[in-house]
Amino acid sequence: MAYRDERVPDHLLIKIEQRDDPVSAVSEDDARHRSVAYPTILWSAPIFGCAEEVDGRWRILRLNADEPQDARDSLASHFRKLFSETPQTAEHTVERAAYEEAYELLDWEPVDELAANGRRYRIIRAQPFIRMGPDGPEPPRPTDPDPHPPGQAERSASRWDGFVIDPTAGTGLADGLVRMEMISASYRAETVPEDVHADSRRAVATHPNVVLLPVCYTVGEHVSGRWRPRSSNNYPTPQAARDAESLSVGDIARTENTSIEELIAAYARARAAHRPPRTDDFEVQGVPCRVTRVETFVRVGPDGPEGPRPSDPDPLPPPARQVQQLRDQGLMPDPD
Repeated sequence: MAYRDERVPDHLLIKIEQRDDPVSAVSEDDARHRSVAYPTILWSAPIFGCAEEVDGRWRILRLNADEPQDARDSLASHFRKLFSETPQTAEHTVERAAYEEAYELLDWEPVDELAANGRRYRIIRAQPFIRMGPDGPEPPRPTDPDPHPPGQAERSASRWDGFVIDPTAGTGLADGLVRMEMISASYRAETVPEDVHADSRRAVATHPNVVLLPVCYTVGEHVSGRWRPRSSNNYPTPQAARDAESLSVGDIARTENTSIEELIAAYARARAAHRPPRTDDFEVQGVPCRVTRVETFVRVGPDGPEGPRPSDPDPLPPPARQVQQLRDQGLMPDPD
């Protein structure tokens, strides 16, 4: 397709930059070797979050929800925070009212886009994926940052919060090739229901570019000859994944007579005595585990990042409607 003045629209641009610094060179080399060693791409379930438009670019506020409604609830919490932080003065009356109106709307309606105080907000959809090879899922790369020692990785903040979804930002060759590969990618028809496949193909046309998010990590476990996620959680660094997943409540021995108080106390003692591993491969109660590298992309179109699809599971109504339904069923008393 030809464009006036030979200028590609921003939402279609992939800007690959030649980076000559040693760290970038090693990272590019890591990426090339890993694409050969772990050639198979497996998509995980989509995740959802909320973003705000700032100066023509969308900035992620939070991205950690399994369903769109969870992301709407996070956005409502964001508006409540803005409301509480806005001074209760005459000159801020309109601003506070806009934030209050926004979170009250989200309490009742499954809204995926709205505006407040001149700024747009949107529920967004992201697609995680991992790479698999003959020996299992791809572990962290030598050049992946892992700054904190075992037991202290909770200091690692999410690298997604505040991330700007900018398709025009420069990228290295390896990431540029990944983006080009994912542009036309969709769910395979034989693996998903028909409506999910149709939505996936439609998204390729409506949101024809992708932006890669910072890499995150999870832990997989090898059970019955297959690798599976140890949990659905993602973490900002490899050590944060090791710290969180090398010991869980499910690893604490208990019987049918164990009370919740006893279980909590046993877990607290085990956690205090636990020494998280530093290696990418370790065992938990004899089960092989591996820190797994998770890549994630967001589809973008002319108007920004993709929102939830009609076929995305979204079973729960907004919280105020849930409460009203329970009251209508006699399962919750009316307020005084």
